[in-house]
Parts: sequence; C-alpha cells; structure tokens
Amino acid sequence: MRYLALVCDYDGTLATDGQVDDATVAALERLLASGRKLVLVTGRELPELLTIFPHADLFERIVAENGALLYRPASREEKVLAPPPPERFVQELRARKVWPFSVGRVIVASWRPHEVTILEAIRDLGLELQVIFNKDAVMVLPAGVNKATGLTVALEEMGLSPHNTVGIGDAENDHAFLSLCECCAAVANALPVVKEEVDMVTRSERGAGVTELIDELQATDLRAHDQILARHHLLLGTRDNGAELRISPYGMNLLIAGPSGSGKSTVASGLLERLGEQKYQFCVIDPEGDYENFAGATTLGNSERAPTIDEVLQLMKNPQTSVVANLVGLPIVDRPSFLLTLLPRLEEMRARTGRPHCLLLDETHHLLPASWQPGALVLPHGLSGMIGITVHPKMIAPVALASLKIVIAVGKAPRETLREYCTAIGQRCPDAAAGDLKPGEVLVWERDGATPPFRLRVAPSRTERRRHSRKYAEGELPPERSFYFRGPEGKLNLRAQNLFLFLQLAAGVDDDTWLYHLRKGEYAHWFREVIKDDALADETAAIEARAELSPADSRARIKEAIEHRYTLPASTPMPMPGTDAASRRF
Repeated sequence: MRYLALVCDYDGTLATDGQVDDATVAALERLLASGRKLVLVTGRELPELLTIFPHADLFERIVAENGALLYRPASREEKVLAPPPPERFVQELRARKVWPFSVGRVIVASWRPHEVTILEAIRDLGLELQVIFNKDAVMVLPAGVNKATGLTVALEEMGLSPHNTVGIGDAENDHAFLSLCECCAAVANALPVVKEEVDMVTRSERGAGVTELIDELQATDLRAHDQILARHHLLLGTRDNGAELRISPYGMNLLIAGPSGSGKSTVASGLLERLGEQKYQFCVIDPEGDYENFAGATTLGNSERAPTIDEVLQLMKNPQTSVVANLVGLPIVDRPSFLLTLLPRLEEMRARTGRPHCLLLDETHHLLPASWQPGALVLPHGLSGMIGITVHPKMIAPVALASLKIVIAVGKAPRETLREYCTAIGQRCPDAAAGDLKPGEVLVWERDGATPPFRLRVAPSRTERRRHSRKYAEGELPPERSFYFRGPEGKLNLRAQNLFLFLQLAAGVDDDTWLYHLRKGEYAHWFREVIKDDALADETAAIEARAELSPADSRARIKEAIEHRYTLPASTPMPMPGTDAASRRF
C-alpha cells in the first residue's frame, strides 16, 4: 500500500457551512477500516472545531490554527508549535477598531477588508508576523508557520513520511500542505488557483469530493494517477535525442549489472542522491563498505563489528533517516542470513509506514546467491522497491532476479550482460543496437515495455565526482596509468600515481624535463585519457600551446588549473622550483 494517510482540510473540503454530513463521516470510517490513518488540517481554532465537529476522534492528529497547534484526539493533548501573538499587537488591532477578530493560542484571525489595517499594524510595530488568506478569512501567524509545518510535526509523531500521504483541500492556505503530500487533490469547488497546482481534481464538491477520493484510494491505491506524479520522478539520464529518462521512485525494481569498475556505483549513487534530495528513505545493504561515507545516510557497522537488525530498524523509525548497513565485519557466509532476517522486518515496516521507499543491495550475488536454496522460500512475495547491483546476473537467486523489471547494463559488453540476465530468468533476449557504449553511457531495457534496449547517458553523481576527485588527487593509480617524468634523454623515471604527486614532482624537476613533456602535449593527454577530466585537459592544452610562457609560468598555470578542480592535501608543503625535494623523496 502506497498511501497510508489522508490529510484533509476542513472548511470547504470536508465541511459545508461548518458541518460534515453523515455520508462523509461514513467514508472516513471506511478509510480507517482499510488500515489507513486520517489527519485534519484547519485554520480554525481548536475549541470552536471540537464544538461543531463531534467526530474529531476519527483523526490520528489535528493540526489547528493553520499549523500552529497540534492536537492528539486519542489523549486530548495539545502541543503549541509557535509563540503566542504579542499583546501589543492585539491591543493595536483593538485601537485601530479591527472587528471582528479572535485570538487563539497562536493565531490572530479576522476577515476582509481588515487585511490592510492589519498589515499596517504589523509594519508600524516592527513585528515579524505573516498574513495568510483563506478566501475571505485573514489569519496572522509567526513567520514560517503554515499548514505544512504543522503537518510535518504530525507526520513525524506518527512515523509517516509525506511521500505516503494524500492531501485534499480547496483554498489558498492549503497550498503549503498540499505541495508537501506525495499526491494532492482539490475538491471541485476549490479556487481555480488551487485546481491549477494539484495532481487531481474530484468531480464532486466538498464532502462528496472527499468521499470520491476515499473510494478510489480503497479500490486502487490511486494507481491510475502514478504517471501524473512526474514531479517526484528521478532523473536517470538522457537519451540520444536529448529526451530525459525519469523513473518513478515508488516500487522501482531495477538491476544494475556489469563488470567491476564499469560504472555501476555511478548509476546507483546518482539514484540514491536523488532519492535523498526528495526525502525518500532508503536502506543500503553494503557487503564491501563501498557506501560507508555516502552523504545523506547514517552508516552502521565497520570492519570490526557488523550492525544488528535491531540497530537498522531503530534508526529507520525516523522517516528522515536513511541507513547504510556495512557488512564488512560479517563473514561472507553469514551475509545472506542477515539479509533474509532483515527483509521480513522491513516488509512489516513498509506495511505500517510505507518505508523504506527503496532497498539497495550492493553485490546482490553475495546476499542472494543463486546457490542459496532457502531463498525462494523465505523471500517476501512480490518484493518491490529494490535496486540490485551485480557483476553477473546469473549468480543471483532466480526468484529475486525475476522481480527486477528494469535492467541497466554497464561496461564494455552490455549486450552479453543483458543476454545473461534473460537466460537466467528464462526469457528471450531482445535485440539491442550494435556498437560499443561511449564513456558515461549505459544500455537500458524495460522488461515489460515495448521499447527495445536503448542507450542512455547517465546523469552524473556528486558522490562519484567526490570519489573521482579523491581517487585521482590522493589515490594510487597503477603503474601503467601513472605519469612518468623521464626528460629528453630518459635519465629520470619519476612516477606520479596521483595529481598531488604530479604537482610535487612538477615543482621539483628541472626546466628541461618539464618543457620536454609540455611541448609534446603529454600533460593534457594524461589528464584526458587517465584522469578523465576533459575540462582540465582542454585548459592544459591551451597552456601547452603558448610557447611564450616560461617554465615557471606554465607550471603555475597548470598547478592552478588542477587545484581549482581538486581538493589537494594541505599537510605536505609543495617544493619550490629549483629544489630537489621531490627527487629526494621519490
């Protein structure tokens, strides 16, 4: 079930002239019977609402005073979410003969046409207050307080993510909370400006419109509207014709496959980053510690100690927390058991809260190996919301492999990877265009679609760029990919296995050696072919072409170009030209 809570406005949405009819109350009761929850958000003050609406206990939480007050009907507890209005402001409104107006725990409410007088009072007193409109109603609240801020607190208390909610409203002050919900609707009587912004508009007005939405929620979980929720879709990459490919974050089942070092982590990291940016919760099962420093997630476990199931679940109680479970400290033979113990607990959490929205299994062939017989018996039926990553699809348990509907093949032999996947699931392999992939490209096949496999240029990942920067700035390139300062007569053999060492050696070699490689264009060539940085290579090539530059000038310009793009260690001082510090050290 995708949508676990319905968030409703009161006046003009649930209620007509302040009253909710019996048919609408019956629909609310049906929704509760389906296992979903109800949240009410209203600009009304709480005492007034409880007087006119005797069914408040149907709601798990009530957000009153346009986001400033939270009420828990089951316990009758109140939680004030903002400071009360300044007394001098209230006195000023009386002095200016604003009437009628009311003062709640936080809100000050009145009606048009008093908005001009109210704004003048706020300005003259120098107060940090905002005016919010609800048709003819005029509400004054502390800056930044609205229905969305109040709903956020309510959902956090309930352990729910906004991505598992549907919202419905009718007026200007509903914009904030509607945009927070995964799917938002307007009743037929809503203001035109509200109808223009929502995902769907009901055919009926007020309570009948809410009932219409409830009936569709119960019948289909709003599946027919999945494609209109494109505002949540994640960018995967760009096709040859320039069209972007975006995929739904809900229930995405995809496999990223290819040889080691082919770019699987680039694709996966990009998807995780975009999930995190939109505040979807993910859980990464990481057998080899490749995601331990992933930004936007909390890592559990290290080489000395594996995480426990309870630790993972405890952290994920917070909808805002994504988790990386690092299994390096767990023996390889125990890793499948860890996952298959965790999976039912995660599925139970999903049934209650809709989270985690995505489960990423790195090195899936280690976690769900084809040879592991109990897998088919204990894997949850219809496993969804999963990203699998593997070198060889045939090494994954067939029952898990069959659930992955989109295949992203990376590396030098994507058609062979695709063929291996199809053979493993017993499906005919589709024809794919011949020719090698260009750098940054992958082959994508949507198994249930009519489109043949196609090439895609993957959207870049910030995590991979940071990893790239660290690798080439401070890492250890193999000898065959290192740069060697040898000089015109080949008397030197100084190896630079990263950019930091390149700059150290460049500062220490003699001018003849520096110019020998510069005039041959070898610096730009290395940056382009090994460092894979075309922008750095282009800038360096332009420097190499300027014969009038002195050795010191060309050194300084190339050093600046590198340091502009890469964060280099600051602990080791750079040798100055004319010294032999680099040669002594290396």
